[in-house]
Order: sequence, then C-alpha cells, then structure tokens
Amino acid sequence: MRRHTCCWGSAAWVLVCVLLMSPPSSAALSASQPNILLLMADDLGIGDLGCYGNGTLRTPNIDRLAAHGVRLTQHLAAASVCTPSRAAFLTGRYPIRTGMTSGNGFRVLQWAAGSGGLPTTEITFAKILQERGYATGLIGKWHLGLNCESSSDHCHHPSSHGFQHFYGMPFSMMGDCTRAVLSEKRLRLEHSLHTAFQLAALAALSLASGKLMRLVPAPWALVVLLGGAAALLRAAEHHVGDVIVYADCFVMRNHSITQQPMKVQQFTGRLLAEVTSFLQRNKRGPFLLFVSFLHAHIPLITDEAFVGRSTHGPYGDHVEELDWMVGYILDVLEKEGLSGRTLVYFTSDHGGHLEAQLDGVQYGGWNGGYRGGKGMGGWEGGIRVPGIFRWPGVLPAGRVVDEPTSLMDVFATVVDLAGGQVPQDRVIDSRNLLPLLLGTAQHSDHEVMFHYCQIFLHAARWVQRERGKIWKAHYMTPVFEPEGTGACYGRGVCPCFGDGVTLHDPPLLFELSADPGENHPLTAETEPAFEQVVATLQRAAATHRATLLVMRQQLGSIYNVWRPWLQPCCGRFPRCWCDTELGTPNGQPGMHGHSPL
Repeated sequence: MRRHTCCWGSAAWVLVCVLLMSPPSSAALSASQPNILLLMADDLGIGDLGCYGNGTLRTPNIDRLAAHGVRLTQHLAAASVCTPSRAAFLTGRYPIRTGMTSGNGFRVLQWAAGSGGLPTTEITFAKILQERGYATGLIGKWHLGLNCESSSDHCHHPSSHGFQHFYGMPFSMMGDCTRAVLSEKRLRLEHSLHTAFQLAALAALSLASGKLMRLVPAPWALVVLLGGAAALLRAAEHHVGDVIVYADCFVMRNHSITQQPMKVQQFTGRLLAEVTSFLQRNKRGPFLLFVSFLHAHIPLITDEAFVGRSTHGPYGDHVEELDWMVGYILDVLEKEGLSGRTLVYFTSDHGGHLEAQLDGVQYGGWNGGYRGGKGMGGWEGGIRVPGIFRWPGVLPAGRVVDEPTSLMDVFATVVDLAGGQVPQDRVIDSRNLLPLLLGTAQHSDHEVMFHYCQIFLHAARWVQRERGKIWKAHYMTPVFEPEGTGACYGRGVCPCFGDGVTLHDPPLLFELSADPGENHPLTAETEPAFEQVVATLQRAAATHRATLLVMRQQLGSIYNVWRPWLQPCCGRFPRCWCDTELGTPNGQPGMHGHSPL
C-alpha cells in the first residue's frame, strides 16, 4: 500500500493529504475555501472554441483549460440574452423569479440611466461569499442596473450585490459606443425621431399654409411652436448617437466614474491590469473574482496585434484575442502561485449572435451544429454555452460531462465550496455541480429544465434517466426571416411573442440524445412515447408555474427608459465627460509587446 506523509503545520497540506488518501468529498473541499475565478465571455458561440469542435479558430488557452479540467457539453444559459442570463447566473434563479424580464418586448436593460435592475432583495453568490470572508471583485461588464431614485444611490450597483471591488462598464459594450453601423438602439431612435420630425414639420407647414390662405383660424403661436418642435426633433435625430456614447459608454471604479465616454481601445489592457492587481492584492485568499469580458460583443474592438490573424475575419480575430486574454490571466494565476488553490470556470452568457452581419461579413458567433442563436429562447444555439471547470489536483483532468447543467448551477457550487448555505427562504433553481465534476455522481440533479423568452415559456426539457433520453418540447418558436435561414435577419433579433412567433399545439418534440441539432421533430405517429412525454412536461410546467410569485418586471417599459435625473455624470448633469485614466499603470499589462500566441 502506498504511504503518504504530510506536514501538519499547514492547512493546505492537510487538504492535500485528504485528497491523496481518498476521493475528495464536498465537505472536505468546502473546508478548504478555495479561491474562485469566474470568466464569462459576452455573446460567444459554443462552436467558436477548439475544445467544442472548431478546427479553424485558434483558442489554445481555453482548449488547454478544458484539457486540464472538466468540460460540460450540455451547459445551458437560463436566457438567450445577457441581462436575464447574468441575473440568473448570480442568483441561481430563473429570471422570471427575480423580475429580470418583461412581457413587452424589452429583452435587456436599455439605458444606464434607467431605474430597473437586479433587486436588492435578491441574494447573489457574491453576497454569501463576502459573508464567508471572501474578498470579492467584479471586473468588466455588469448590465444589471445602477440607480433607483437618484444618480448616486447605487441601489443596483455591483457593490449592493456583494462585490467589494468593481471596475468596468456598469452598462454594456455595444455598437453604439463607436457609432458602428451595427447598432443596438441608435438607428431605431434616429428613425423614430426622424418620423416625429417629419410629422411636426408637416403639421407646421400645413398650419402655416392654412393660415395664409385663411382656411385655418389657429394662432401663429401654434405654427411657431410646431416649427420649433420640428427643429428640436431634427437636432435630436442628429445628436442622439452622441448622447448614447456619453450616457451609456463609460467606465467606473467602485462608485466613481473614471472615463466618460470610455476610450474603447484602451479597455482590454486596463481590464488585464485590474485583474492582475486584484490577484496580487488578494493572493493570500480566499477571493472570488468575476471577470466579465466585453468580448465577443459588437463592435468587436480588437487590438492591432490580432487584426487579420484569423481566417474568420473581424469576429475570428476578436475571439483569438479573447483566448489570449484568458491565457494571460491564467499565467498571472500561475505566476502568483495561485493555480493549485483556485477553481477556474469559463463560460459565455448565451449563444452567438447570428444576425450580426453586414455586407456579407459575420460579426457574431457560431453555435456549432445547434439551431438558433442569441435571442432565441428555446433553440439550443441560443442557450447551449461552453462550460469548463479547472482545479488542479482536485478535479479530474480531461473529464467530459454529457449531462444537462445550467449556468445557474454555479451559484450552489461556489456557495458550497465557500462553506455557505443556499438561501432557504426562496426557490433556488441552482444545483450543486461538485459531485458531477468530481465524478462521484454520474447524473445531473436536473430532471426538468425550462427555457423562457421574456416571460413566455418557449420550451422545456425532461431528462428521462431510465431510458437514457433527453426530451425537449417547443411551445413557441420564432419565425425566421427570410424563411429557412435559421435566424431573424429582418429584425436583428428574434421576438418572443406576437406575429414573430409560431405557437405549437401539440408542441414540437425532439429527443436531444439522438438529435442535438433539433432537425427531426417527432410526432405521435413516429414516437410511441410522444403523448407520455408531452403530458409529463405539461405537468412539470404546471407545478413550476405554481412556484412563481408576482414580481415587478424590471425590464418593463416604465423602469427601462432613460431618466435624466438618474444619469451618471462625472460632473453636474449634463456635463458628463472626464478622463482620470492616465494610461496603463507602470508594470501592468498592456497589449503591445506581448505575443498573441
């Protein structure tokens, strides 16, 4: 029998001995309180990575992370767009439970100066880990709200949700930050303002003509008022793009704005510098660091060192830069002697954006062989994402898990590792992944999973273990534009309800074990278990609906509009400009001078 000797003067050595002598248990791991590093990409498709089957994009660092850790092949986001998906990730709860959704077409937070956001009554894993003695930090994108009643109450700020340190964008990177042709809201607002200008101008001219011809007894003051309104609307149409850049595209350090508007080309280097600084300051641990990348969201701001390097144009260059960033962070972790004491997790908030196309060039991600993409609440391509865990010496290297899991499961997993408890006063949809990751359990704790698009249930899946089947029923699916293209190119993103969706009764049914691409719908004629499966999912959905409470919908139009008094500004509104970022700190990583591969 092999003998193990230990130095009992160190708690770390005690943990090592436990791991050597027997398979590690969740209790033993929780006692160790490991560091936790969470890496989340934005809009990255599962098919963009080599470890998930891409043979032409170079992602060696993420691939190496998977080779040295555990790779999940059925890892699912709780929503197919960022705000609700990230809310579910942090709280371990479906977005419909937290109010981080709506029923009127708004899918994500629209303005940094809106009043909607993640309610302070919600409990994030960061709050629990902070209470367990962890140093907690968020670097990068937030997009879960900022203020409620004043421009400085910070009710939705990361600091109100357990993150002691925040550096990054409280809103989100978007094409409008650079006035790119691919626009999230600028073009829509310009069109609305132009239409309003035309109506006001036409009314003013018509009224003036009527006055001159003595056909209309209205006062000239009304003509002047309409003409002034037309002029203001024309000016607003011309300048709304500038307003968005200043209103939404800024950088904060904790509660202070440091750059408004942000200089987008500088941010990658600053993010890496912040990550390095945080790891160095907190290397005695334990720490929780959530690195929320701006990559790979349009407008694809890419350093010149990576431009033209890939075979997939601007998007491919951008993804290869993201991979380099992941490698840089992992190198810092190794240099600081933290790799063996740190659980690292990599994922994306949802699937790639298929509609991000311009002049035949693809600016959004690839979702492998899965149908659909970003914005599609039910199809796999919108919700199946990378899921990679690494903890050297603890998690088995090279393990692949083919069980359905959720981004929400990170909540229960890290809470358990920190020695905490999940809240008992509310429904938690998260399941602890540790047994599955360690190999002490063969199956996920999820039996039924629900897939929403806003407040509308688009699909549900049932894991029928006794038969080794994974059934998925679609109750609504988006109408693709043009027909047969697999995306909503005529809209920019697929809708959740109305004329843009097709209702299915009976539902479209697929068996994902045999048909992961959802290409061959089953019927009562082709599948003997059709009626049983549909009935089982209907009962499960009814039971699930009974657990839902009425919530204020944070993304509803009342709370999701621009409110001038909530606008974060460096100075006194409307003087919203400043730059206290004085260059990349000495000795901290910039982009230049480092090999991309």
